[in-house]
Amino acid sequence: MKWPRRKDDQQPKLSIEQQRAEKLAELGAQLWASRQEQGLSLEEVVALTRIPRRLLQAIEEGNLDDLPEPIYIQGLIRQFADALGFKGTEFASSFPITGVRVNSPLTLETKPISQLRPIHLYLLYIFVIVCSVTSLSQMLNNSGLQANDGRTKPRQVTESFEKPLSANYLQQPTAAKPTQAGQPVKIGVTVEESSWIRVIADGKTQFEGTLPQGSRRTWQAQEQLTVKTNNAGGVLMSVNQEQAKPMGELGKAEEIKIAAKPRF
Repeated sequence: MKWPRRKDDQQPKLSIEQQRAEKLAELGAQLWASRQEQGLSLEEVVALTRIPRRLLQAIEEGNLDDLPEPIYIQGLIRQFADALGFKGTEFASSFPITGVRVNSPLTLETKPISQLRPIHLYLLYIFVIVCSVTSLSQMLNNSGLQANDGRTKPRQVTESFEKPLSANYLQQPTAAKPTQAGQPVKIGVTVEESSWIRVIADGKTQFEGTLPQGSRRTWQAQEQLTVKTNNAGGVLMSVNQEQAKPMGELGKAEEIKIAAKPRF
């Protein structure tokens, strides 16, 4: 009597490339759906992750041919997922990096030490690559703040974002004047040179990202507006439809707070 073969035995085994393609399509679809649900554009994700747009698009479309080596792909998926609120490491761990042996016969044979050394070297290689990707991401973040002034130190740029609006800036013509009682604060921003900007209205972040050259945006608040940028000279700002003026010097970081007068 012949027993029927199990259905699993009749299915061909997927190659490692096919496994990667299927998993990339699955993860890319999840990332695309999450980005659409949050109302984020690819350009805004580029500003958050510093990953080129073509790579983000290739991940979402599951296009394995337009992406680098598998170890880099897993790192890119992790950063993409982190930016959308996922646990990036856990999310990207399902993307296969190396092949897995299927239905290999069980053996008690002990391998010599010389055969284990390449595995150790491969793990060390993965560790070095992860460290390199992390360092490269940090360098790209710092380079955007130092593009126009090679002598500016990262510590000086960081301090300029944390410090309150200086008294010297309040004495310049570009300083924002308090609005009339009972009127909301309204600003207009014109970007003459691509710059990173953060806008906080009444304690809530309304925008954070890099605006391209030629962009024009407006924001409004009932009590206070705070505007931060890493390139004050490349951003023109007007308060309540007054004449637009630069926020500060070109290539310098600046923060401006504009408050309405309290109602009496």
